[in-house]
Amino acid sequence: MDTATAIATRRSVKHFDPSFEISEEEQQALFKLALLSPTAFNQQNWRFVVVDDVDQRKKLCTAAWGQQQVVDASMLVVLCADLRAWQKEPGRYWQKAPAEVQDFVLPAMHSYYEGKEQTMRDEAMRSCGIVAQTLMLASTAMGYESCPMDGFDFAEVAEIINLPEDHVITMFVVIGKGIQEPWERPGQLPLTDVLVRDRF
Repeated sequence: MDTATAIATRRSVKHFDPSFEISEEEQQALFKLALLSPTAFNQQNWRFVVVDDVDQRKKLCTAAWGQQQVVDASMLVVLCADLRAWQKEPGRYWQKAPAEVQDFVLPAMHSYYEGKEQTMRDEAMRSCGIVAQTLMLASTAMGYESCPMDGFDFAEVAEIINLPEDHVITMFVVIGKGIQEPWERPGQLPLTDVLVRDRF
């Protein structure tokens, strides 16, 4: 499937075949594509918590106020971000870069984030938004449906998955074989309402 078709046909699907399984090989292929998503300073701060355990899924479904796609989808990814990825062995993100690039980028990364909690959180949200879209478009291209979700109790989910102190949860992404046709798109704004040139 070409990129334009994947973008045009991707929909947020909430009803999945609970008996359908995505193979481990296909899951690995999805995540290998996701890993190609861009992040600021190449810090790759996303963390994918793939929940397979049935009991764990049921707990997360309760935390998501009973949304059945949490247990029915073939894959449930709790998409998290490491807020401090920028300071955890940052040289590994640039190990293949020339020395002069490393000498510039690594101190720049430190000065950009040090002591700036909001900047770290904003970066986490940007990175996870980008990688979530990559996962969903790749899933569409492979013939699967998906849905991003933020309708859940974040604190409860953090406890269930034992979220580290320096991480945040950004969203769920569920992926699987849809069993209902999605609605017609309910109301896309015209480009003239959202496109601004030069200034508001």
